[in-house]
Amino acid sequence: MNSSRDQLSLFLRGPGADALNACRAVLDPVQARLIPAHVTVCREDELGELLSLGTEALAARLQGCPALTLSFGPLERFGGHGVLLPCTAGQSQLDDLRRCLLGRDEVRAQPAHVTLAHPRNPRAPGNTDRLPTLPPAAPWTLSELRWIRQLNGGVWATLARFSLGPAPR
Repeated sequence: MNSSRDQLSLFLRGPGADALNACRAVLDPVQARLIPAHVTVCREDELGELLSLGTEALAARLQGCPALTLSFGPLERFGGHGVLLPCTAGQSQLDDLRRCLLGRDEVRAQPAHVTLAHPRNPRAPGNTDRLPTLPPAAPWTLSELRWIRQLNGGVWATLARFSLGPAPR
Protein backbone atom coordinates (compact mmCIF):
# COMPACT_ATOMS: atom_id res chain seq x y z
CA MET A 1 0.00 0.00 0.00
CA ASN A 2 1.34 3.42 -0.93
CA SER A 3 1.31 6.08 1.74
CA SER A 4 1.99 9.77 1.48
CA ARG A 5 2.49 12.49 4.11
CA ASP A 6 2.66 16.23 3.46
CA GLN A 7 3.91 19.00 5.76
CA LEU A 8 4.82 22.66 5.68
CA SER A 9 8.20 23.12 7.37
CA LEU A 10 10.95 25.66 7.99
CA PHE A 11 14.46 24.24 7.52
CA LEU A 12 17.42 25.42 9.56
CA ARG A 13 20.33 26.48 7.34
CA GLY A 14 23.90 27.67 7.84
CA PRO A 15 26.89 26.59 9.94
CA GLY A 16 24.79 26.03 13.05
CA ALA A 17 22.51 23.72 11.08
CA ASP A 18 25.51 21.67 9.95
CA ALA A 19 26.49 21.07 13.59
CA LEU A 20 22.90 20.28 14.53
CA ASN A 21 22.53 17.81 11.65
CA ALA A 22 25.81 16.13 12.69
CA CYS A 23 24.37 15.68 16.19
CA ARG A 24 21.15 14.31 14.70
CA ALA A 25 23.17 11.76 12.67
CA VAL A 26 24.64 10.38 15.92
CA LEU A 27 21.38 10.42 17.92
CA ASP A 28 19.13 9.05 15.14
CA PRO A 29 20.77 8.22 11.80
CA VAL A 30 17.40 7.04 10.41
CA GLN A 31 15.71 10.41 11.03
CA ALA A 32 18.79 12.33 9.90
CA ARG A 33 18.76 10.45 6.58
CA LEU A 34 15.05 11.16 6.00
CA ILE A 35 14.97 14.90 6.65
CA PRO A 36 17.36 17.70 7.71
CA ALA A 37 16.82 19.79 10.86
CA HIS A 38 13.52 21.66 10.59
CA VAL A 39 10.55 23.13 12.44
CA THR A 40 7.20 21.74 11.34
CA VAL A 41 4.61 24.48 10.78
CA CYS A 42 1.60 22.42 9.69
CA ARG A 43 1.19 18.65 9.71
CA GLU A 44 -0.65 16.52 7.15
CA ASP A 45 -3.88 16.30 9.15
CA GLU A 46 -4.31 20.11 8.90
CA LEU A 47 -3.43 20.49 5.23
CA GLY A 48 -6.01 18.66 3.12
CA GLU A 49 -8.08 21.63 2.02
CA LEU A 50 -5.15 24.05 2.03
CA LEU A 51 -2.95 21.96 -0.26
CA SER A 52 -5.84 21.28 -2.63
CA LEU A 53 -5.81 25.03 -3.33
CA GLY A 54 -2.31 24.68 -4.86
CA THR A 55 0.94 26.60 -4.65
CA GLU A 56 -0.45 29.92 -5.91
CA ALA A 57 -3.05 30.00 -3.14
CA LEU A 58 -0.40 29.09 -0.56
CA ALA A 59 1.84 31.89 -1.84
CA ALA A 60 -1.08 34.32 -1.66
CA ARG A 61 -1.79 33.39 1.96
CA LEU A 62 1.86 34.00 2.82
CA GLN A 63 1.87 37.54 1.39
CA GLY A 64 3.02 39.83 4.16
CA CYS A 65 3.94 37.00 6.54
CA PRO A 66 7.33 37.79 8.07
CA ALA A 67 10.25 35.44 8.61
CA LEU A 68 10.34 33.85 12.06
CA THR A 69 13.10 34.34 14.60
CA LEU A 70 13.21 31.39 16.99
CA SER A 71 15.56 30.57 19.86
CA PHE A 72 16.09 27.07 21.17
CA GLY A 73 17.11 25.73 24.57
CA PRO A 74 18.96 22.63 25.75
CA LEU A 75 18.10 19.18 24.42
CA GLU A 76 15.16 17.37 26.03
CA ARG A 77 14.01 13.75 26.00
CA PHE A 78 10.51 12.75 24.91
CA GLY A 79 8.74 9.46 24.28
CA GLY A 80 11.55 7.29 25.63
CA HIS A 81 14.60 7.77 23.44
CA GLY A 82 13.29 10.74 21.44
CA VAL A 83 15.30 13.95 21.65
CA LEU A 84 14.19 17.45 20.74
CA LEU A 85 15.47 21.00 20.87
CA PRO A 86 12.61 23.07 22.37
CA CYS A 87 11.80 26.61 21.30
CA THR A 88 12.46 29.09 24.11
CA ALA A 89 11.52 32.30 22.27
CA GLY A 90 9.44 33.07 19.19
CA GLN A 91 6.55 30.64 19.65
CA SER A 92 4.01 33.42 19.04
CA GLN A 93 5.54 34.00 15.59
CA LEU A 94 4.95 30.35 14.66
CA ASP A 95 1.39 30.61 15.97
CA ASP A 96 0.81 33.72 13.81
CA LEU A 97 2.18 31.95 10.71
CA ARG A 98 -0.07 28.95 11.38
CA ARG A 99 -3.15 31.22 11.69
CA CYS A 100 -2.22 32.95 8.45
CA LEU A 101 -1.74 29.70 6.55
CA LEU A 102 -4.79 27.93 7.92
CA GLY A 103 -6.99 31.01 7.50
CA ARG A 104 -8.51 30.98 10.97
CA ASP A 105 -7.90 32.48 14.39
CA GLU A 106 -8.27 29.24 16.33
CA VAL A 107 -5.48 26.77 15.62
CA ARG A 108 -4.31 23.94 17.81
CA ALA A 109 -1.22 24.45 19.92
CA GLN A 110 1.92 23.19 18.26
CA PRO A 111 5.06 23.89 20.28
CA ALA A 112 7.97 24.83 18.03
CA HIS A 113 10.88 22.41 18.25
CA VAL A 114 13.52 20.59 16.23
CA THR A 115 13.44 16.79 16.49
CA LEU A 116 16.91 15.28 16.76
CA ALA A 117 15.83 11.70 17.46
CA HIS A 118 12.35 10.30 16.86
CA PRO A 119 11.14 7.56 19.22
CA ARG A 120 9.49 5.65 16.33
CA ASN A 121 13.00 4.89 15.00
CA PRO A 122 15.25 2.33 16.71
CA ARG A 123 17.48 3.73 19.43
CA ALA A 124 20.88 4.40 17.86
CA PRO A 125 24.14 3.44 19.61
CA GLY A 126 24.95 7.17 19.86
CA ASN A 127 21.66 7.88 21.65
CA THR A 128 22.69 7.15 25.23
CA ASP A 129 21.07 8.15 28.49
CA ARG A 130 23.45 11.11 28.63
CA LEU A 131 22.50 13.76 26.08
CA PRO A 132 25.20 15.78 24.35
CA THR A 133 25.55 19.45 25.20
CA LEU A 134 25.25 21.73 22.21
CA PRO A 135 26.89 25.14 22.26
CA PRO A 136 24.34 27.95 22.69
CA ALA A 137 23.10 29.03 19.28
CA ALA A 138 22.12 32.50 18.22
CA PRO A 139 18.44 32.88 17.37
CA TRP A 140 17.54 31.37 13.99
CA THR A 141 15.82 33.51 11.39
CA LEU A 142 13.74 31.20 9.21
CA SER A 143 12.66 32.84 5.98
CA GLU A 144 11.71 29.97 3.68
CA LEU A 145 8.70 27.72 4.10
CA ARG A 146 8.71 24.42 2.23
CA TRP A 147 5.88 22.14 1.22
CA ILE A 148 7.39 18.68 1.64
CA ARG A 149 6.16 15.13 1.00
CA GLN A 150 7.22 11.71 2.23
CA LEU A 151 6.25 8.65 0.18
CA ASN A 152 6.16 5.20 1.79
CA GLY A 153 8.37 6.23 4.72
CA GLY A 154 11.17 7.42 2.42
CA VAL A 155 13.22 10.60 2.24
CA TRP A 156 11.14 13.80 2.37
CA ALA A 157 11.09 15.70 -0.95
CA THR A 158 10.51 19.42 -1.42
CA LEU A 159 7.49 20.14 -3.65
CA ALA A 160 7.50 23.94 -3.36
CA ARG A 161 9.37 26.76 -1.61
CA PHE A 162 7.86 30.00 -0.35
CA SER A 163 9.79 33.04 0.79
CA LEU A 164 8.64 34.88 3.90
CA GLY A 165 9.07 38.64 4.30
CA PRO A 166 11.72 40.32 6.43
CA ALA A 167 11.73 39.40 10.12
CA PRO A 168 10.13 42.01 12.40
CA ARG A 169 12.59 44.21 14.28
